[in-house]
Amino acid sequence: MALPHSPEAVLIDLAGVLHNGDQAIPGAVEALRALRASGLPLRFLTNTTRSPRRRILTGLQGMGFAIEADEIQTAVVAARTLVAERRLHPHYLVHPDIIDEIGASHAEPDAVVLGDAGPQFNFDNLNRVFRLLMRGLPFIVMARNRYFMEPDGLSLDMGTFVAGLEYSTGRQAEVVGKPALPFFQAALRELGAAAARTVLVGDDLTDDIGGAQAAGMAGLLVRTGKYRPQDEAHDRIHPDAVCDDFPAAVAAILAA
Repeated sequence: MALPHSPEAVLIDLAGVLHNGDQAIPGAVEALRALRASGLPLRFLTNTTRSPRRRILTGLQGMGFAIEADEIQTAVVAARTLVAERRLHPHYLVHPDIIDEIGASHAEPDAVVLGDAGPQFNFDNLNRVFRLLMRGLPFIVMARNRYFMEPDGLSLDMGTFVAGLEYSTGRQAEVVGKPALPFFQAALRELGAAAARTVLVGDDLTDDIGGAQAAGMAGLLVRTGKYRPQDEAHDRIHPDAVCDDFPAAVAAILAA
């Protein structure tokens, strides 16, 4: 396992890598500044589907990170783009805070789009989705993360509900965020970078590291956020490098 020699681009997960909640990982602001000074093109990827991109950006800038809106690639925007390309009129089960960003549909639904709906994941809403899927409508999900880190500890993510609906309907969901190949390819295309010369830094072994490696990139796992010690002994996914935190990851990338 090793990082590529002279990498030409870096993809960076947000929550758990640069920050936990509204607190920056110690040294992460300065580390990002050093990474930018190297001239390497950057993209910030997130499967967070409870907040619109403008709020994510405001939060990051408030913590001191020098990041611009067009550098952030979200699963919400990826879903919105896919819906527009296919000219769909979905039934959405998403968090209320992203309704304006994803866009509402008032036509008869011809697809189902699922985000992390938080408290909206109740029986009535899930049963409505179940019935639509049983009619044969396409099942599109923004992500299927198992859990995420909050200031008071780990919390269930939307993957729990995706798996339950798949089990009940016998249908397979189409994922548009990480670890979907098109999500990573879109970032590489915007940066004009080759996958073999790109490093992704993440805290999620499956969706970050496994997804990046499946796309031909190196995956660097940090021991922050949702990281667990057993991640380093996984029987299938083996990170190309493991670092204690984002500052250590930046040091390893620059050394390469």
